[in-house]
Amino acid sequence: MEFSNQSLVTQFIIVGFPDLDGYEALLFFFLSIAYIFTLCGNFTIITLICTYCQLHVPLYLFVAELSFLEIWYTTVTVPKMLTILLNVKIISYVGCLLQIYFFHILGVRETYLLTVMAFDRYMAICNPLRYPCIITIVCCFQMAAFGWVIGFLGPLTQIILLSHLAFCGSNRVEHIFCDFNPLMNLACSDISLNVRVNFAINSFLLFLAFTCILMSYFKIISTVLKIKTAEGRKKAFSTCGAHLTVVFLFFCSASFMYVRPIKTNTVKYDRIMALIYSVLTPMCNPVIYSLRNQEIRRLLRKKIKKLFESPSLSWQIHFSSIKILQFGYFKRQPQPENKGISSANMLQVFSTTLY
Repeated sequence: MEFSNQSLVTQFIIVGFPDLDGYEALLFFFLSIAYIFTLCGNFTIITLICTYCQLHVPLYLFVAELSFLEIWYTTVTVPKMLTILLNVKIISYVGCLLQIYFFHILGVRETYLLTVMAFDRYMAICNPLRYPCIITIVCCFQMAAFGWVIGFLGPLTQIILLSHLAFCGSNRVEHIFCDFNPLMNLACSDISLNVRVNFAINSFLLFLAFTCILMSYFKIISTVLKIKTAEGRKKAFSTCGAHLTVVFLFFCSASFMYVRPIKTNTVKYDRIMALIYSVLTPMCNPVIYSLRNQEIRRLLRKKIKKLFESPSLSWQIHFSSIKILQFGYFKRQPQPENKGISSANMLQVFSTTLY
């Protein structure tokens, strides 16, 4: 990737959240909690899936990759948002372009991962007998590799065109992180080609993925409605509800932001939508997709129970209890007239607290 020598601006100032009126500390607290929850929740899911062999199946491998993407998706933007709230708003020209590129790599990859997950549900429900033969572990890795190729190539043309724009005026980015449209608004040169290319690529990528998801669910609904028992229909639909929730949140916010030929929304509206798809959706993923899963919940309870029943932890709790009981015993006992405590008395005290 080559950056144009025409660019006179060497750094940008990300405006961030200018209308907080003294609530910066509160927003900093909530963003920090959301970021920590996203990291911990998704790390927990990855750990569970890697630990238990019964989760080494295509569905949970896709869930693990989704959690991996959400961790990095938030890490690209949220730490910078936090520094902006601490009034550190400067980012270098190269750093800004890299943030845009990696943010959209992860966004495109997540788009097609959600598409693959819809296809996985289609095969599991509509072709259950052929499912183990088609959706193998090798097939999962091949689809993952293809998705990463699309992710790296998808925004490449857009970032190259953006890097050839001249920035010679204001360097204040009216957004909460670097992105295509806020940066193009600062360019001194003609951006008509950038606008058309961005609209065409974003529309194609989102429309192709969303069409595949709709076709998969159309087949799923047609098959499920043919099931005679209500319990069978409920069980089939239960595997799709959480995925549909993630798809709705992600695709709606991304479409409103990136599938538009011209700027039609206010800066405040763009900031709100950016918070939804860069912070809210990744934070909700562990809850609405994975932790609602009965198998993952069961294994998580098993892991926590095993942790508390480990010998080292039990010994530490037992030792702490002895120390607390000893302290309480000596505090309650009247001091003897003699200055010391005999070895027999010490042995009696220890025996009393231990048992």
